[in-house]
Amino acid sequence: MIYPMFAMVLLRFVAMLITARVRVQSARRGEVSLSCFSLIQGDKIPDMVTKTSRHFSNLFEMPLLFYVAGTLYIALDLTIPLAIYCAWAFVVTRILHSVVHLGDNNVAHRLFVFALSNLCVLAL
Repeated sequence: MIYPMFAMVLLRFVAMLITARVRVQSARRGEVSLSCFSLIQGDKIPDMVTKTSRHFSNLFEMPLLFYVAGTLYIALDLTIPLAIYCAWAFVVTRILHSVVHLGDNNVAHRLFVFALSNLCVLAL
């Protein structure tokens, strides 16, 4: 269970780096002022800045339940193969969610992989 949890931590850090890169580039181009980032409001915030910020925040929401479930499996020393498959399926669906959300942002596709990831956590 530790490996899927570590993979989620890596995904979160990748999303953080993407968010930081988009914010820095936006500020360098003069699209937003640095003060805008204190509350993510004020200036006309570019769509990509909003999208990456929301995506990064989203990785602190549903994955929290995944971390709780994973921690319980580890603490109780449970090694149920189905749980490991569900954990990896959650990671894969969250990666797909990231690709869709940060890519073309097709809402139907994003909802589909989001729903699948929720089912994986429910199965855990």
